[in-house]
Amino acid sequence: MNRIFSFAFFLCIWMISGINTLYAQKDTNAIKEKQAATRVVDSEKNVLLTRESEELQSIQTNRIGDSIRLLQLGKEIQQLGTVDNSKKKALTDERDQIIDRDSTRYQVLKLKIDSLRSIVTGFPVVLDQDTLFYVYAKLGSFTPSDRADAQSKRLLRLSKDYFFNADSLLISSSDLTTDIMYKENVIKSVSEMDAIWGNSTREDLALKQRKIIVSALVKYRAKHNWKVIARDITLALAVLIVLALMIYFITRVFYFIKKRIENQRGKIFTGLKFRQYEILDASHELDLVFTLLKILKWIVILVVVYLTLLVMLGIFPWTSGFTGTLVSFFLDPIKSILASAWNYLPNLFTIIVVVFVFRYFLRMLEYFRTEIEKGRLKIPGFYQDWANPTFQIIRVLVYAFMLIVIFPYLPGSDSGIFKGVSVFLGVLFTFGSAGALGNVVAGLVLTYMRAYKIGDRVQIGGITGDVMEKSLLVTRLKTIKNEIVSIPNSTVMNSHTTNYSADAPEHGLILHTSVTIGYDAPWRQIHELLIKAALATDLVEKTPAPFVFQERLDDFYVAYQINAYTRAPNQQHVTYSFLHQHIQDAFNEAGVEIMSSHYSNIRDGNKTTVPADHLPKDYITPSFRVRDTTKDGDAKP
Repeated sequence: MNRIFSFAFFLCIWMISGINTLYAQKDTNAIKEKQAATRVVDSEKNVLLTRESEELQSIQTNRIGDSIRLLQLGKEIQQLGTVDNSKKKALTDERDQIIDRDSTRYQVLKLKIDSLRSIVTGFPVVLDQDTLFYVYAKLGSFTPSDRADAQSKRLLRLSKDYFFNADSLLISSSDLTTDIMYKENVIKSVSEMDAIWGNSTREDLALKQRKIIVSALVKYRAKHNWKVIARDITLALAVLIVLALMIYFITRVFYFIKKRIENQRGKIFTGLKFRQYEILDASHELDLVFTLLKILKWIVILVVVYLTLLVMLGIFPWTSGFTGTLVSFFLDPIKSILASAWNYLPNLFTIIVVVFVFRYFLRMLEYFRTEIEKGRLKIPGFYQDWANPTFQIIRVLVYAFMLIVIFPYLPGSDSGIFKGVSVFLGVLFTFGSAGALGNVVAGLVLTYMRAYKIGDRVQIGGITGDVMEKSLLVTRLKTIKNEIVSIPNSTVMNSHTTNYSADAPEHGLILHTSVTIGYDAPWRQIHELLIKAALATDLVEKTPAPFVFQERLDDFYVAYQINAYTRAPNQQHVTYSFLHQHIQDAFNEAGVEIMSSHYSNIRDGNKTTVPADHLPKDYITPSFRVRDTTKDGDAKP
């Protein structure tokens, strides 16, 4: 029994693992779908930012052209000095127009960027799963996503440099960009468009992002130096030691509980009984408790190991990202189940109400069935023995209709798998129960035909017996030899049925048997002897009186048939036996041989067949008949 429960326990663990794997697979699929959707969104966002960057870049190019023109105008105005005031005024007016146009373009540029910033996010620059800043603008042929990926890779390579020095991270400005440099390598370039997206100038944005980069690199190197790794390994070993101690403590606690339970054998644990049936004796009951205790122990150990694994993954920086995923493997199925259960409550209440209504409807029908069976309620043309089978048919139909009503409210009823299984079961039931359904239909027809009822003596297809059971599938007969014969209802429908008991209580069943007597016996005497024998038989009715038919007048004998009434059709085999005995006694007492005249005419010197007790005292066995034939042909006796 322990092996059985152990196998069941490990089977449950395997099923739980399978469910967990299933949910993990679902989560993985969900993550993949989410990543695919994210890629689509990122692609659309990349196209949008690139298009807007090109449009904004064209505005910025016009601003740069205007800036160059402003420098030229300033130089020309200085060269004119105080001469040619009219030309100087024209140049000054052109300069003022360019300044106003540049200011307007700058405001338009900021308004467009502000509107975009509210509906779209940039591409993150990431180091060690931490987002440092975002990239919005295109630079040259590089899209925003390309720039973000390149900057993330440069920072990751820089974090691996064991000789990194924050002071070597410098800022270098040019006409188009302000670059953050490490030695001779460009880590990040800040364009004028980046500055506008950041609501700052190029220099200020570069200084701000340099500070963020330095802080992230220092933090990353602090988490990944050998001292921190040694500390984390020591802490992990300590956690493993604590885990071993906890498992040992849990094992001892459950061992102590098992001993305490063992001491209660025969006191609390005396066996499990239901009424007079003992389901489990004390020993098996304790085995069941110990098995449940073992399962509980392993569940506690697995939970402790699971929590320890979470702690272990959280200790090391490069595995801390798996902690959330591992927790989600356990919590997401629970949350999903609870959410599904909560969302299913309205459908559950609907099913409960439907079942409640149908149940009380069936109870009402059951009440009417009982009333009809007891004869207190009479319906013209509806017999009492129809009440129960009719109720059973209606109950099946009501249950079928109830299932149809609640089917749409069942969880997963609209899924393809559920529908496929339903169709498969329907086809399997249809082909597998064709013969059974034929018997069921035949059983229903026989019920309403009222061909026989329980206890009737019937003959079905050459088998005679008392009806012991009527079901939807078979009819069972008990023969006079105590043989139980099961006859399929379809066979009953396809053969003739003789019911000996149907009319016997009211009019009586006529038993009949035949004897053949020679012509030398007076027929009136034979009638009297047969009727006398019938009246002397038990279970034969005196009224109506027995009667005799002369069936045939054959060449050598007459066939007489005695007919007698009985109201005990189930005892007809016994009655026939007694009737035959009394016929023999009556004929023997009267000296009438129940013998074919064939034998009577050809016997010579043989004794009569009448028993010696009924022969006269002077009875002499007949002599042989001999004839002597003379030479002249005359025969003399």
